[in-house]
Amino acid sequence: MQITDIWYQLHLRGRKITLALFFVGLVSLPSFGQGMFGLTSGSGSDNKTLSYGFFLAAHTNRYQIKYSDAFMDPNNTSSAGVQGIYAQNSPGFSLGFIGILRFHDQVQLLFTPKVGFYEYKTEVRYFGSVDPALVNTDGNTGGNTKSSQVLTSEATMVELPLLFKYRSQRFNNTRMYFIGGASYNFRTKAQDEADIEDLVTTGQDYSLEMGMGFEIYFKYFKFAPEIRFSHGLNNAYRRENTIPEIADAISSIKRKSITLYLNFQ
Repeated sequence: MQITDIWYQLHLRGRKITLALFFVGLVSLPSFGQGMFGLTSGSGSDNKTLSYGFFLAAHTNRYQIKYSDAFMDPNNTSSAGVQGIYAQNSPGFSLGFIGILRFHDQVQLLFTPKVGFYEYKTEVRYFGSVDPALVNTDGNTGGNTKSSQVLTSEATMVELPLLFKYRSQRFNNTRMYFIGGASYNFRTKAQDEADIEDLVTTGQDYSLEMGMGFEIYFKYFKFAPEIRFSHGLNNAYRRENTIPEIADAISSIKRKSITLYLNFQ
């Protein structure tokens, strides 16, 4: 009985301690929030005509490939051994700076130069027996044998987006916003170096960009997570230097990406 009573008393005291900690947490929460959140900073960046920041970003990217009319023609023999060409998603990251020109409390113009690290992967699937160096052979023999290879291209891109940003009115310590514009992009790798790859693309491109995010106000800075979609406008395909078995199968290649930005202002 004494042992039972001791455990009972400990249980009651444990519950009291838990409730006490809970109420202490409730009392402390407003002061913690007041310390962490509030105006962006003493400089009042929201009211400045010009302000600055930086960002880190992670993206997934791929080619948008369009087949040529010759590839779709059953009488064409130049790519007769190719079953299909499939773009694959690949991850990457980028970083850059933010320059902000304020027109109005809710309307801004952003210049966000960045350096992005990309890897593009394209799977080519073949009919019949092909070079044994090709990977992913399924082990079958005869005319039904199918093989494939993955063509990889790495690129470091310098991107120069010019974007308009429309923000909602501030509600407590947050704002929603939409962003959109265009970007000029160029690859740091020389075209002569890119021409030795299996699937060759040009190094310059223009893209349309559109996204949305929300701003969170802290005491000394503003944090804005954002998702943005980018779609290349130029046909980046270079047929003359691409490997012969797929050179006539493709009519255009455009770059696409989805990027998660972590902006700090």
